[in-house]
Amino acid sequence: MKKITLLLAMVMLLSVVFVGCADDETLYILNWGDYIDEELLTEFTEETGIKVKYVTMANNEEMLVKLQASDCRFDVCFPSDYIIEKLIADDLLHEINKDNIPNMVNIDERFLDLAFDPDNKYSVPYMWGTVGILYNTTMVNEPVTSWDVLWDEKYADQILMYDSIRDSMGVALLKLGYSLNTRSEAEIEAAAEALIEQRPLVHAYLGDNIKESMINGEAALAVVYSGDAMWCMDEEEGNPDLAFAMPEKSNLWFDNIVIPKTSKNKEAAEKFINFLCDAEVAKRNTEYIGYSTPNKAALELLDESYINNPTYNPSAELIANYELFSDLGDFVSVYNKHWERVKAN
Repeated sequence: MKKITLLLAMVMLLSVVFVGCADDETLYILNWGDYIDEELLTEFTEETGIKVKYVTMANNEEMLVKLQASDCRFDVCFPSDYIIEKLIADDLLHEINKDNIPNMVNIDERFLDLAFDPDNKYSVPYMWGTVGILYNTTMVNEPVTSWDVLWDEKYADQILMYDSIRDSMGVALLKLGYSLNTRSEAEIEAAAEALIEQRPLVHAYLGDNIKESMINGEAALAVVYSGDAMWCMDEEEGNPDLAFAMPEKSNLWFDNIVIPKTSKNKEAAEKFINFLCDAEVAKRNTEYIGYSTPNKAALELLDESYINNPTYNPSAELIANYELFSDLGDFVSVYNKHWERVKAN
């Protein structure tokens, strides 16, 4: 009996070891919905033997909650600029070994060493873009030049807003002439009041499904990221009646790739990042997603229709007036308080 017990114990121990080894060969990825060409995930596994478990998130705040959870297990994720700043401050990210990412040489220097991650110790650029107004030209026959159009009563129940604190509050702040990163509660309260005033005109606050709604002609105007606008205006899959307007003041954003300290396979994570920085891979990925690539080698491979498209490749003069989000620290609670008032109406 003792021998049988010992044998069973050894079998159980070996099972744990083998399960652990198998688990280590799986890369756990947390990303936005529809934000990678999933065929590339299959190719990465074929090239490296590393399996991929892919999980999506709706917004940066959801990602932050997931990464702060005690049972979290993610090796790679794709946060935006201001959240990267917070993740660094909270010591939640691994420093990246750039020796393991030789393809980082392909990244345009304009998108390196930005304020949220000086020297790119913790992140590698993935995509970038702007925020603007996608509109249906059969429903809107006036020039769309400013955020004010989203408060025009003739578009009642025809406006879509993002279900995102920073994006929707940001639109209202910009409309009022304030900074996206204001720490004035009076200005934030004024922005919330503007959104409450706008509420009867808003058909819905949405996430990724804002794209399908605009393609299907369910609304006249929507606040969207430039990459989503590209996808919606695609000649084959989108709606030819859609156009994208970029107001004089807006948000310039960057999504980067990071390795959370929850990662149990940092080397595999760096292999994956290097894979995504390959010029041909980055080209295919940006064509699939529609967001602007920071990969200069990939940009050189793209068709002229991308390079000459102001939605995909806006002028340096325009984006010079745009503002990046920054981490608000504890002051985010003030934004949350007033956002709750907006959503309650």
